[in-house]
Amino acid sequence: MPVAKFCAGALLMCAVAFPALAQQASRRDDFYWLGEINKASAVINSEEGLLDPAVAPRIAAGLDQVLRAGDAPNGRRPNLVITFEPLLIDAAGVEATLLHAGRSSQDMLSTVRAAMMREDLLRLAEQLRKTTATMTRLAERHAGTVVPNYTNGVAAQPNSYGHYLLGHVAGLERDAQRLREAFARVDRSPMGTTVLNGTSWPLNRDRMARYLGFPATVDNAYDAAQITAAEMPVELGALATGIAIHAGAFVEDVMTQYAQSRPWILLQEGGGNTYVSSAMPQKRNPGLLNDTRAEASRVVTLGIGRAIQAHNIPPGMSDPKSPRDNAAVIAGAIRVLENWDRILNAMVISPERALEELNSDWTASQEVADVLMRKYRLPFRVGHHFASEIVDYAKEHEIRPTDFPYAEARRIYADTLREMKVEGGELPMSEEEFRSTLDPVAIIRNRATAGGPQPAEMTRMVAAANRTLAEQEEWIRAQRGRIDGALASLDGDFGRLLARAR
Repeated sequence: MPVAKFCAGALLMCAVAFPALAQQASRRDDFYWLGEINKASAVINSEEGLLDPAVAPRIAAGLDQVLRAGDAPNGRRPNLVITFEPLLIDAAGVEATLLHAGRSSQDMLSTVRAAMMREDLLRLAEQLRKTTATMTRLAERHAGTVVPNYTNGVAAQPNSYGHYLLGHVAGLERDAQRLREAFARVDRSPMGTTVLNGTSWPLNRDRMARYLGFPATVDNAYDAAQITAAEMPVELGALATGIAIHAGAFVEDVMTQYAQSRPWILLQEGGGNTYVSSAMPQKRNPGLLNDTRAEASRVVTLGIGRAIQAHNIPPGMSDPKSPRDNAAVIAGAIRVLENWDRILNAMVISPERALEELNSDWTASQEVADVLMRKYRLPFRVGHHFASEIVDYAKEHEIRPTDFPYAEARRIYADTLREMKVEGGELPMSEEEFRSTLDPVAIIRNRATAGGPQPAEMTRMVAAANRTLAEQEEWIRAQRGRIDGALASLDGDFGRLLARAR
């Protein structure tokens, strides 16, 4: 899907969710923000003696004509100062360039780009919150679903699937933190700094910032267009890359199940989730997983590209500043999160099959060493060696954990003590305790450390995740409300200036 088409669609969805955006959100492009800057310049400068109050209404009328024409179907919406200004001159005469006192394309376009990046980040924040909320609901539903977890590509330990998902939720929460931190750095107005070191015109930078919905200005005039304007795209690229890496790791974990003849997790068939092989009738290819991984790889490529374009150039160059390129990175990250949300809603998990896989392997063997050390004070390395010898014997004789002969366990224990020169008697675990120690469900239930998968900790962590999600939603609403309120205030004051021309 083309970036422009995608972005328009995303803005439309935001407008439905937040009615204050309904009128203009889908048109907040370069042209829109150039218009807002000119409107604010007309109001502020006429009220503060930098623009003749008798001339200002005529300029405002010409500006209004340009903006209305741009909003019309197929209207001209130039995205550069040097292509916007001729339209303003045609509409209001050359005296309209009085608005340009103390301004430059550099501070104006830096402001436009910051405003657009700010909007993109809010759209990303909303989709990130939505995907995280879906994952949190799934984690709560599967708090008691015991499944294998893997390290180094090998089944390692049993775990609650809900606990596994909350691990990914924690990663997405850090992405949300990084997003808010990046937003705070983007959310500063460069306007009024001109090119390098400000201007002799006493521009009211703070008032300009407030009209455009910025809570602060970029303090240093050289930083505004020369340093931070090239730096922020790199930060956005890193943010998007982090999200894509998290998504790719999750996708690959699910993909490993498709290599098994009897997976314990699959996607619901059809609906764009899977597709049938053209040659092999038994295959149901996980198209949604493949598409999401491919999109994540594109985002990583684009994100790293922002750093490459900003590398080894003198301050102020435009290489990394392209609004289209920067928007493409965020749009790609949004698509990754949308697809990830679809994956979460399409997953079919079989707790019975997962437990069968656990009981067919020795992923619970570490618990034997832990119990011997915790309860019977056997040195861990001795207990670990004992458990490892049991696993070797079991695999050599194709014995499952549920079927391992207790007599063999006692023999191996005695051999281990002799080999490691440790004094002791018989295996202190009864047969019942030995078998319960190898029970994956009991292992999860009996975990004692904070942050583990035991029921009490799962309840606590799900509640904490939901509180964080509510805070994220409130933060998004507050930022949008502040920006929309500021722009509405500008519209009101510009409307009063415009009325004087009639």
